[in-house]
Amino acid sequence: MKDVYEGAVKKERICRKALPPGVAKVLKRLHFPVDVILLCVRRYAAYSLSLRDFEEMIAEHGIEVDHSTVHRWVIKLVPLFEKAFRKHKRPVGKSWRMDETYIKVRGQWKYLYRVLDKAGNTVDLLFRARRDKVAARRYFEKAIDQNGAPLTVTIDKRGANLAALQAINAERETPIRIRLCKYLNNIVEQDHRAIKRIVKPMLGFKDFRCVRVILSGVEVMHMIRKGQMRAEKDTHPSAAEQFYSLVI
Repeated sequence: MKDVYEGAVKKERICRKALPPGVAKVLKRLHFPVDVILLCVRRYAAYSLSLRDFEEMIAEHGIEVDHSTVHRWVIKLVPLFEKAFRKHKRPVGKSWRMDETYIKVRGQWKYLYRVLDKAGNTVDLLFRARRDKVAARRYFEKAIDQNGAPLTVTIDKRGANLAALQAINAERETPIRIRLCKYLNNIVEQDHRAIKRIVKPMLGFKDFRCVRVILSGVEVMHMIRKGQMRAEKDTHPSAAEQFYSLVI
C-alpha cells in the first residue's frame, strides 16, 4: 500500500499515541494507517462521490479499501470532527435566515433544517423525520443553545416554523423578532445546493442515524470552506489542513 501524503497529514505515519484520547479510542480497532483513514473520511465528506465511486478512485492511488469500510470510518469519526469543530467555529451574526430542505431515506422524505446569518455563514443544522412545530422548535432551541439567541429570524410563511418561534418567544424576556419573507431566505435556499450536490450521489440511504452523521460531516466541510473555522493569526491553512487539524 502506498503512503498517502496530503495537506496536514504528515509524511511519516501518524503516531496513534499522539492523538487525542477520544480519537485514539475510536481508531483503536481500525487497522489501516491513520492518515489513510482521515484522507478517506475527508474526501467522502468533501466531494460528490458515491461510496463505490470513491472505492474505485482511491484504488488508483494504491489504496485497497472496501466501500463499506469507508462508510464505517465516516460514521465513527465524523461525530468527533463535528464536536471538535464547534470549539473552533467563528461566532455567527444575530440576523438569521431559516429554511428546510429534503433528503430521502428508505424512499421517504426527511427534513434537514438549516439556518444562515445574513453574511451567509451556517449557524446550525438538524435532521428530523418530520416537518412540524415540534421539529422546528427543537431546531431553534439547539441553534440558540450552540450559538446564542439572534435578534431577528427570517422564515417563510410556513405555519409550523412561526408557531415554534412564537412558543420560544413566550418563554423569553426579550422576544426574537420574526420576519415572514420568503424572498429574504433565498440565501439559504441557494446554500442548500452545496449540501445537496454532495449528498445526491450517495444514493440509497437506509439508516436515519447514518444519514444524520454524514450530513453533519458534509456541513463541517462546507463551513470550513466558507472560512468559519478560527485559525492562528497570520496563517492561511487550506480547507484540508483545517479539517485534519481538528483531530491531529
